[in-house]
Amino acid sequence: MDRRTFLHSTATVAALAVAGRAATGGAKPSRALKKGYMYGAGPKRDAKTGLSMKDNFLALKAAGFAGVEVNSAMDQQEVLAARDAAGLQIPSVVISTHWTHPITSPNPTMRETGLNGLLHGLRDAKAYGASSVLFVPGVVNKDISYADAHARAFAEIKKAVPLAEELGVAIAIENVWNKFLLSPLEAAAFVDSFKSPAVKWHFDAGNVVDMGWPDQWIRILGPRIAKIHVKEYSRKIRDEKGPYAGFRTELFTGDTDWPAVMAAVDAIGYTGWLISEQYRTPGLPDADWYAKLSSQMDQIIAS
Repeated sequence: MDRRTFLHSTATVAALAVAGRAATGGAKPSRALKKGYMYGAGPKRDAKTGLSMKDNFLALKAAGFAGVEVNSAMDQQEVLAARDAAGLQIPSVVISTHWTHPITSPNPTMRETGLNGLLHGLRDAKAYGASSVLFVPGVVNKDISYADAHARAFAEIKKAVPLAEELGVAIAIENVWNKFLLSPLEAAAFVDSFKSPAVKWHFDAGNVVDMGWPDQWIRILGPRIAKIHVKEYSRKIRDEKGPYAGFRTELFTGDTDWPAVMAAVDAIGYTGWLISEQYRTPGLPDADWYAKLSSQMDQIIAS
């Protein structure tokens, strides 16, 4: 699809999204939640499409998204230009170094690089008007014990808290498959240990379904939650094809109990962002995919 065809397609996206919402009875969701899209989930600009970040931001806006979650490795001026052209918000910035340079590493140079990546992301977030950064607090593995990971993660994040407080940008820790902070009770205690409003949680619903229930995490984490990631997970596909394959399913075809999730969201009084990190099934052009996803998120919000 060339750029002219893509831009023509975006002109029809709003109508597609409205049509999708009609499936929920046409009622506007009453919850005060904003829909966001994690840009790292795709698309990727390539020579075949030639699509710019601005084109994709415009398509997301046309589909009904209010914001885009970006990565701290992205070009700041390009992000700002695309944001302003589309009239979108940047609610969150994903730290680009947390996997390559985990702050739980026994190597002090690697920890320092990971910390500097977090500090850079906090400054990016301030420039974009984002209220939090998504941060993976390291990993536990054969060479990094749980106890060491806990001590190192606390020590390194603590160093970033003064800048986070100064900028008014929260460090939001995400629950991921990193073998660390494995329960909501432990997650809540870890956040509380910093005794700072600048440390919060970025809750990912899909990442919990393999071994737990998202609504239980939400009720325990409560006001510690800064942002929520929306994605699906299928235990059936997991059992057939392996753990990571469980993510390769569409919304509403897995094991996430979205009405229970939304009831928990209501119970804690959360009124922030739902940001999609949903697996993209192949076959749809970008604009049509955004419209479909936006409609599905409307259904979740209204459930």
